Amino acid sequence: MTNKQIRLASRPSGWVSDENFTLTEEEVAEPGEGEVLVRNVFMSVDPYMRGRMNDIKSYVPPFQIGEVLQASAVGQVVASRFEGVDKGDYVTGMLGWENYTTCDGRTLRKVHPGLAPLSYHLGILGMPGMTAYVGLITIAEAKAGENVFVSAASGAVGSVVGQLAKIHGCNVAGSAGSDDKVRLLTDEFGYDAGFNYRKSTSLVGSVREACHGGIDVLFENVGGEIFEAGLWNMRDFGRVALCGMIA
Repeated sequence: MTNKQIRLASRPSGWVSDENFTLTEEEVAEPGEGEVLVRNVFMSVDPYMRGRMNDIKSYVPPFQIGEVLQASAVGQVVASRFEGVDKGDYVTGMLGWENYTTCDGRTLRKVHPGLAPLSYHLGILGMPGMTAYVGLITIAEAKAGENVFVSAASGAVGSVVGQLAKIHGCNVAGSAGSDDKVRLLTDEFGYDAGFNYRKSTSLVGSVREACHGGIDVLFENVGGEIFEAGLWNMRDFGRVALCGMIA
């Protein structure tokens, strides 16, 4: 059985291009003791992947030149030599950019295919959904009636934060990078207000207007100037859930 794989060919400078990758084919590796062979069905493309293409020290090791890249994925078990995971099961974990991945069974989590569409386990039922819930509810302890501001509000995490905040009775505002994304916030995700930070002449003023005078919970996904604008608008005893600093 042939396995198509995408490997890192070179480290990008700036925007990633096709030249940074190479496509190879190898025979699928049979699982050893304690391993599982997974046919990848869905794979998530996340911002942190770009950082792993750089040769720098971070919270996760960088991809190596010639290495098969990795990402959160959901797939179906083809063969298993790991107790508790059987052929036909659906699982999620950090798998390769390839048709099939042979991996340690301890790194996988079984998912129920009838609970929701499989791709949801990479979004609302996966890392983005858990990040949003823990950051907003466990870390920031958002309460009904409070003002919540979310940067990168239309993204995988931010969109969930806004919806969870509304469920908990909060007033929610957010920033995004285009008018279409702002419309998505208010029309689809239930945000009370939003603004396009690229058009703002004063980020501090735009945040203040969107939040009606102040922020109780700042869910920060970006960093940089928008983070500073949020801090200038914090109310007494406000809390910051520091999720990301991608800027």
